[in-house]
Amino acid sequence: MIEFDNYKLCEGGVCAAKGFKAGGINVEIKKGSKKRDLAIISCQTKCAAAAIYTQNKVKGAPITVTKQHLKNGIAQAIIVNSGNANTCNANGIEIAEQMCELCAAELGIDKNDVIVGSTGVIGQKLSIDPIKNNIKMLVESLSENGSGYACEAIMTTDTRKKELAVTFTLDGKECHLGGISKGSGMINPNMATLLAFITTDVRINPELLQKALKRTADITYNMVSVDGDTSTNDTLCIMASGLAGNREITGEDENYEIFINALYAVMMNLARETARDGEGATKLIECVVSNAPTEQIAKSVALSVINSSLLKAALFAADANWGRILCAIGYAEGEFDISKVELVLSSDNGNIKVCENGAGVDFSEDEAFKILSADEVVIAIDMHDGFDRAVAWGCDLTYDYVKINAEYRS
Repeated sequence: MIEFDNYKLCEGGVCAAKGFKAGGINVEIKKGSKKRDLAIISCQTKCAAAAIYTQNKVKGAPITVTKQHLKNGIAQAIIVNSGNANTCNANGIEIAEQMCELCAAELGIDKNDVIVGSTGVIGQKLSIDPIKNNIKMLVESLSENGSGYACEAIMTTDTRKKELAVTFTLDGKECHLGGISKGSGMINPNMATLLAFITTDVRINPELLQKALKRTADITYNMVSVDGDTSTNDTLCIMASGLAGNREITGEDENYEIFINALYAVMMNLARETARDGEGATKLIECVVSNAPTEQIAKSVALSVINSSLLKAALFAADANWGRILCAIGYAEGEFDISKVELVLSSDNGNIKVCENGAGVDFSEDEAFKILSADEVVIAIDMHDGFDRAVAWGCDLTYDYVKINAEYRS
């Protein structure tokens, strides 16, 4: 995890913020499965809430329902299942609404204050029965220590939990912001990860919360790619209880920027972990573009590089085939001078320059192999053509990626 000054890591995940509890249980959404597959996050009070969704034209039914419920910028609970995406189902909306109704009835809140999410196989019918028959047990699982269980329950092909929280200060009040996230395959910019849920006890109005979420997503989750596939169910939600006791953030002032930085600290680290946990991946790839003509070009170049299947395959073999990097830069959108580009590859094992002024330089293949054999590799691209920068995260492409997705429905 990357740490930030003035923001300290803390325990609790989505339960670190005041007022929140979470839980997760197994209800066999996929018959015979023994993993947790139904999650809940709840707050003792109504919260300001905001969300961002997939840009795929095919959208899961839960997105339609959640969008409707969040029109007023208020929410109090989240219910999510894994094992079935509830996408392309004739009765998908009905099922998603029923999930909200069951959750709300058991919690004693308004069904319109419930956010709903689903993840798993697309195009398979989802029965409400496992959820209906176990909703009481789900609500009983709510705990101030339940973030990890909720995180487990939203995982599909993930190999590790993605959970993080930080503390910081606003108006002399201790504040918290934490999140859980899932995503391993079907990860591509346009929201990136499949599901992410963030909670905070900061008091902030819904309009600014939405603006902060979008601004931060654009430089975190929207800068992640595993395989170039944008999912149908991508949902990123945040709920703010306001229980920290700070003055409500109503303008883009200093407190708003402090909040934005806390949001970035959590979302950036969760986004990096999404890339690190890419299906079949053996290493995290971080592409840092500096001195670009514009921020948009910097982003375009960084994303182009981490999306290159040829480069991803080369990095799996720790092969410093830098020509593939230059090739990917060359088809990025925007006008820039490729003859000024400099490339440096680095890791905990050292760093090595492989290209300068758009042309190769002599370097040790053995040293490059050693550097690229690390489980975290940085590709530094200096465009020498401006002052803007961007960072993107991806992973290598391995044999296991094909195996996992060939057998996904098995």
